[in-house]
Amino acid sequence: MQRKSRKLILVSILTSLLLVLGACANNDEPQESANEETDTSQENMDGNMDTEKNMDMKEDMEGMDHSNMDMSSSGEVPEGLKTAENPTYPVGSKAIIQSDHMEGMKGAEATIVGAYDTTVYTVSYTPTTGGERVENHKWVIHEELVDPGESPLEPGAEAKTDAAHMEGMAGATLEIDSAEQTTVYMVDFKTTTGGKEVKNHKWVTESELSPVK
Repeated sequence: MQRKSRKLILVSILTSLLLVLGACANNDEPQESANEETDTSQENMDGNMDTEKNMDMKEDMEGMDHSNMDMSSSGEVPEGLKTAENPTYPVGSKAIIQSDHMEGMKGAEATIVGAYDTTVYTVSYTPTTGGERVENHKWVIHEELVDPGESPLEPGAEAKTDAAHMEGMAGATLEIDSAEQTTVYMVDFKTTTGGKEVKNHKWVTESELSPVK
């Protein structure tokens, strides 16, 4: 009888141990699963944050166009710039802007503030402040170049500029894309997109203006 009792006790103990071990194993599995879910959620959150950050950076880069720049200036002109003797649009007259290299310009009525005979260039450059290369910027005039000499520069030539029409332009090395001898104008106007008042805008070429009808 004692042996049977001992066997029953041992069986009971073994059964209890197996139940306890089984319960522990079951408790560990949900914890591991929960940890895996937490890690996955964290990875997803980090991935979403990286995606949003990249989208914001892309939007910032795409937003770096002329429309974000101040189109007004102090009205000062470079030393040596010659006033046009008989411009098509005299100082004080009105003209319609036909250029659209900045938002709100095309179709605006301009008041002529200054008229000058010079060589105008379209240029490409990498901003000194970093960022993407600017292609075919309009306009930089000959007198805004640093020690360019008297003769107009040929396409492909390089020169530095003191002009600060755009952020990161002053001090940048410009590559000349095109050159044209013409009359350039400094103008006042109100933008066609919101009516913002622009003072002493530099520059508009004669071919970019048309008479007021």
